[in-house]
Amino acid sequence: MYMTQESAPPRPLSDAPATGLAGLRYVLTDIDDTLTTDGRLPAEAYSALQALDAAGIAVIPVTGRPAGWCDAIARHWPVAAVVGENGALWYALDRQARRMLRWQAQTEAERLANRARLMALADAAMAAVPGAAIAADQPFRLFDVAVDFCEDAGPLDLGAARRIAQVFLDGGAEAKVSSIHVNAWIGGWDKRAGIEALFAARFRPFAALRDSVAFVGDSGNDAPLFGAVPFSVGVANVAPFLAGMATPPAYITRAEGGAGFAEFADALLQARGAMREETAA
Repeated sequence: MYMTQESAPPRPLSDAPATGLAGLRYVLTDIDDTLTTDGRLPAEAYSALQALDAAGIAVIPVTGRPAGWCDAIARHWPVAAVVGENGALWYALDRQARRMLRWQAQTEAERLANRARLMALADAAMAAVPGAAIAADQPFRLFDVAVDFCEDAGPLDLGAARRIAQVFLDGGAEAKVSSIHVNAWIGGWDKRAGIEALFAARFRPFAALRDSVAFVGDSGNDAPLFGAVPFSVGVANVAPFLAGMATPPAYITRAEGGAGFAEFADALLQARGAMREETAA
C-alpha cells in the first residue's frame, strides 16, 4: 500500500530542516513547468542539474514526456536515469559500457493491443472538448496518448482538461492532467510505480531509500510522488493545482518553474556544505 502524507498546505521551502536537505541523495523531478519556464529549459535549471550531479546526487527526471525524449535526455543530460510516459518506462545510460538500459511496464503485445482503443478514446475526448488536439510529441510515444490543451493547442483552462480526462476515465483508461497535456494510458502504473521499478533494478528498493529521496513537481499528475516521500517540493506554480490534490507537496518554493528548481537545488547544496563544515570543525 502506498503511504501518503497528510493533506496539509505546503510550507515554504525556507522552513525545511537543514538536516533533511543535507541527507538527500536522490532528486526526482518533473520536467515541464518544473525544470522548464515558459516551455524552455533555462540555464539556471540546467546548471542546477549539473551541480547536483557533480555533488554525487542522483538526479532522475520523472515525466509524462515520450519515450523518444527520454532516450535523448538519458544520453545527454547530467542525470542518472529517466522515467517517462508517467511511469510506463525507464531508461538509464551505462556510460562505461556505452549501453542504454531499458525497462517497460507492458509487453509489446499488450502495448499494441491497447493502442487502437486508446486512440479511439482520444478522438472522443477531442470531440467533447473543442480546441484540444493530439500533442505534437505523440509520434515519439509508446504507451500513452497525450491530448494537448495548453502547449500548442488552446490554451484551454483546467476545467477543460479535467473534462478531457473524464472521457478517458469513463472509457476504462487511466488519465492524469499535467500543466500542458492530459496523458492517458491503459495499464496499472503511475509515476511512483515507474520509480519503484527503476530503484529495484538500479539502486535499492525504493521503500528502503525514501527518506533520502526528494521529489520536485508542479501539477496534479505529480501527486503520486508528492505522497511517496517525506521531502516533496512543489515549485510555486503548483498553487492552482493544490485544491484538487489528495497528496500535496510538503514544501513550496518562492520561484516558479526552472527558477524554483534552482532554488531547491541551491538550498540542498548549501545544507550539505554547511554540514561538511560542521563535521570538519
